[in-house]
Amino acid sequence: MRSPSALLPAPLPAPLPAFALLSFTYFAALGLFNPYAPLWFKELGFTTWAIGGIAALQSCTRIVGPYAWGWLGDHTGQRVTLIRLACVGCVVSALSLSFVESLWPVAAVTALLFLANSGVVPLYETSLAYLLSNSQGLDAGRYGRVRVWGSVGFIASVAVFGLVLERLGVHAFPWIVAAMNALLLWAATRLPRSHEQVLSDEPAPAALHLLKKPEVAWFFASVFFTVLAHTAVYAFFSLYLAHLGYGKSAIGGLWAVAVAVEILFFWTQGRFFSKLSPHGWLQVVAAVATARFAATAGAGHLGWVLLLAQMSHAVTFAAHHAACISLIHQLFPGRARGRGQALYTILGYGLSGVLGGFGGGWLIERMGYEPTFWAASAAAALGWLCARQSARAVKKRLVRTPA
Repeated sequence: MRSPSALLPAPLPAPLPAFALLSFTYFAALGLFNPYAPLWFKELGFTTWAIGGIAALQSCTRIVGPYAWGWLGDHTGQRVTLIRLACVGCVVSALSLSFVESLWPVAAVTALLFLANSGVVPLYETSLAYLLSNSQGLDAGRYGRVRVWGSVGFIASVAVFGLVLERLGVHAFPWIVAAMNALLLWAATRLPRSHEQVLSDEPAPAALHLLKKPEVAWFFASVFFTVLAHTAVYAFFSLYLAHLGYGKSAIGGLWAVAVAVEILFFWTQGRFFSKLSPHGWLQVVAAVATARFAATAGAGHLGWVLLLAQMSHAVTFAAHHAACISLIHQLFPGRARGRGQALYTILGYGLSGVLGGFGGGWLIERMGYEPTFWAASAAAALGWLCARQSARAVKKRLVRTPA
């Protein structure tokens, strides 16, 4: 019989703890800003429409920012240096929030913060994937044990800073944001530059032409529709629950369940992730998401149904993210990988976030919450069809390729 310690994953080898620390501080900064910035904006006297417009800036900056940062990383190979530069931009922008109060200056500084922030993830993910590469591709087990600290940082930040802001007041928000981004910069300085990707003398290959490959085009279409479905949760789930009569503690509990199972998946994925191909995971994810949002729309008044739906977040988000990172590692080789990560952010979270936010709000105003979640279920079903087409395109290419 194995001892309890044998059931735990082995400690992360150097330099992975530095990447885990960066993941923790990055998502902790998001866990502070995303839930509590609207409260600060309201304290400044902004209208709901203005607050929504500022929130939409995050998705808009994800359309342009990540590719620019990814392009720089692919062409210079200095991804760790660029991560530090992006974090410096985060600190400067966050400090500037403390000195602006009117709408347009606040919106401008927030946009600058998002533009700087948008460079961290594609550069970080590319550097980490390069470090975890082996002859079989990406080491999904060790990747999950690094990425899990981002989820831990997010949920810890949401819980801790809610209490801090309640004690200090919302007016302290910009200074706390600056402090968190300073911690992010410190974490970035811990990344070892000795693990930068070594560049050859050949120029970095073009990346956009890879979108013409059927397997790549269908892959990104699947990402778009699957993440589009999730915008119903990210933007409107709490409002939907309040509409159904759930209290704040129940709403918070359902969100906590989703993050808890996400953490569990990332921590343990090394034991089972390889049992399916990444394309297989994409199809499972989209199928589960289709059922999740249909259940949320049709049986949202049943607490146990919502509990099961939120538990499926381990599959619909965590497994989806892990499969996408693995596929980008395969579909965008070498020095095109940073732009592949950027396209994942742009097509998966930028465009879908803008369309889902505005489209979902429009649907709710005209038809109510339930039709919006039915639409999310339909989007997830389209994501399944696209994932299936991507897998078929890969099989056709392998058949045509001589041994």
